[in-house]
Amino acid sequence: MADQLSRVAVTDEAAVLLRTLTEQHGPLMFHQSGGCCDGSSPMCYPVGMFATGTGDVLLGEIDAGIERPIEVYMSRAQFEYWKYTHLTIDVVAGRGGGFSVEAPTGKRFLIRSRLLDEEELEHFGLLPSGAHAGA
Repeated sequence: MADQLSRVAVTDEAAVLLRTLTEQHGPLMFHQSGGCCDGSSPMCYPVGMFATGTGDVLLGEIDAGIERPIEVYMSRAQFEYWKYTHLTIDVVAGRGGGFSVEAPTGKRFLIRSRLLDEEELEHFGLLPSGAHAGA
């Protein structure tokens, strides 16, 4: 199962919207906003429209049933607070963030989170020294 462990996932409903948006905009990526103008929404952009750099962490890729997996990023500073958390991208009715591609659809992406379980903590090297899964 270790090959399937990821920090990010997507709900079926969000995957449906991502397939539609990919048809309209081409390959997509997410950047988990840290707050301010867009709250803490996951912002979805066409690849190349949002520049990531050394200040960003690639959390993982989500499979929305399209040819190319969708990469999900977060700022390194924000990741330090969220590194023990698994994120699931979902979609609900409402207006999306100003620059996020779902804004005109009447739907918006949001993050559902949970703490990483013991197997995930071990996989990502987050167990304290001397701790072992199942101990």
